[in-house]
Amino acid sequence: MGALTALGIAALATLAIPLAVRRMIDLGFGADAGVQINRYFLAVLGVVAVLALASAARYYLVTTIGERVVADLRAAVFARIVSLDAGFFDSARAGEIGSRLTADTVQIKSAVGSSASVALRNLVLLIGAAAMMVITSPSLSALILIAIPLVMLPLFGFGRAVRKRSRLAQDKLADATAFAVEAIGAVRTVQAMTAEDAAKTRFGGAVEQAFDAARDATRARAFLTAIAIFLAFACVVLILWSGAQRVLANEMTAGTLGQFVLYSVFAAGALGALAEVWGEVSQTAGAAERIIELLQVEPAIKAPTLPLVLPAKPRGEVKFEHVTYAYPSRRDVNVLSDVSFAAAPGERIAIVGPSGGGKSTLFHLLLRFDDPQAGRILFDGIEIAKADPREVRRNIALVPQEPAIFAASIADNIRYGRPGASDAEVKVAAETALVDEFVVNLSEGYDTQVGERGVTLSGGQRQRLAIARAVLRDAPVLLLDEATSALDAESEALVQKALERIMEGRTSLVIAHRLATVQSADRIVVLQKGRVAEEGTHAKLSASGRLYSRLAALQFGAH
Repeated sequence: MGALTALGIAALATLAIPLAVRRMIDLGFGADAGVQINRYFLAVLGVVAVLALASAARYYLVTTIGERVVADLRAAVFARIVSLDAGFFDSARAGEIGSRLTADTVQIKSAVGSSASVALRNLVLLIGAAAMMVITSPSLSALILIAIPLVMLPLFGFGRAVRKRSRLAQDKLADATAFAVEAIGAVRTVQAMTAEDAAKTRFGGAVEQAFDAARDATRARAFLTAIAIFLAFACVVLILWSGAQRVLANEMTAGTLGQFVLYSVFAAGALGALAEVWGEVSQTAGAAERIIELLQVEPAIKAPTLPLVLPAKPRGEVKFEHVTYAYPSRRDVNVLSDVSFAAAPGERIAIVGPSGGGKSTLFHLLLRFDDPQAGRILFDGIEIAKADPREVRRNIALVPQEPAIFAASIADNIRYGRPGASDAEVKVAAETALVDEFVVNLSEGYDTQVGERGVTLSGGQRQRLAIARAVLRDAPVLLLDEATSALDAESEALVQKALERIMEGRTSLVIAHRLATVQSADRIVVLQKGRVAEEGTHAKLSASGRLYSRLAALQFGAH
């Protein structure tokens, strides 16, 4: 409301100026007119002061509204992104998504903020000037009505071309951004392979494509602006000539013509400004389309309309019943086929087998990143497909093979396990995971920044941070996915010690290639080509003469 009020005051102040000009011209510049002219100029000066203050207020209020809209839009886009299922991210590129969240919203910010302010001002000024033109001279205004379609039609025609080219420019920029994010994220690999020149060439090519597309969009927008401004001011020239003929014929006064010309200049200027804004809006439409596409994506995995409620005190019982699963991109090849096994509350189950046998996919499905094509997965007797996936995940703690470490402090990284945890709880979790053993040697302790992806930490230290998160989460089910496979012997011993602590009293599913780490499991499930090949204790399976026995002979024989 404040913005509209300021806009109205600014428009009225602008439209009042030609009235003073008319009176001044018609009054003449004789000696006896000096006092009146002084009064008019003082009045115009007051109007200009009001115009300046109202314009500043209008700009501030409208721009602030634009900033608020874009901030809410960014929050909505990010909220939608983090709610999407894992399958979406399997095909999407992080850099391209980041481009939509940043570059596209910046484009929209420009249109909703400053451009919206300019558009509102000039739209009101155009309407007001047109009304005053009709009041000043209906006959000359009729010429304007004839000319308006000649000005507006090119705007709409070229606007579509600008929008199409702008969408292409945003897509090309997103491609360049996506590659840059990938290359920067793997910069050590790029340097190790001496692939800097290849990376520069590829990124340079992507940037050039983005530049060419942006130049085409700018060329179309510039052409649109030139046509609109030429047509608008050509109308002013035509009307000025027609008005001059009427003054010569004594059909109107010079002051009236001056007033009409000023209003027509206001109207033409407003129309030209609207043409520029329309070009920017058309350019923004391409960015808006990309944002809308993202907002319209529906997650494949979401809570049912009436989800079943998990027990208030979960026991941590997990069951796979005849589960069959194939990746969405390859439905003809099963990763898991008719898999069935159960883990009782507090039981420690090891899952072993050759690479590609479907071990990690079990965790993928238990966390409900996707649903199996057949069979059921139960948590405490409740089918997880009928429960809220967020509730299921709250009862599971995951320690992956390659933990995600964020560019934050050690304490903040641990707190990802439970965002509301206190500093004392974070330190207890850190001590349980043996994080405190290396934190004591850091000058800033738990406030030490670890760099992007934990670049300042060793592999064992990053792994212990992930374990500390799992401790802090305090979930009844613990998933360990090759948690020690990438570590040296000393780090593995420390991490294994920390893992032993947190597995106590929890249902633990452990994936491991090193059979020495699973000998103490209550039961071992052997997966081969997506099927359960064997199940039993280490001693029983070692004596079976089957797959596990051969794997054990290979590994332990090597020692």
